[in-house]
Amino acid sequence: MAEIRIHRAHQLGLPKARDIAWKWAEEVEQKFGMACTIVEGDYSDTVQFKRSGCNGTLVVAGDHFELNAKLGFLLGAFANTIEAEITKNLDTLLDGSSAAAKKTAARKKRA
Repeated sequence: MAEIRIHRAHQLGLPKARDIAWKWAEEVEQKFGMACTIVEGDYSDTVQFKRSGCNGTLVVAGDHFELNAKLGFLLGAFANTIEAEITKNLDTLLDGSSAAAKKTAARKKRA
């Protein structure tokens, strides 16, 4: 059984990180047929995801994301490709959030 572990540090705080995680969950539900459950906590949330051949969690904290996934035998053969796709999707969401934060900061400076 192949495993994927991805850690991404950020400085968004929990509310913004939570928004990104929920967008990520919506995307994997639509694109890959995952069933996602979100368990909210005071200091972190956990997105549990699963489908045939894959299950895992995405822990969302105020300063990092931690994704752990287990792939079944058939999907395990594509572990590197799957990890690259997950990384790309998560990084795209993080980059989009960083760009939005910079625009907001620039507007505040002008005001």
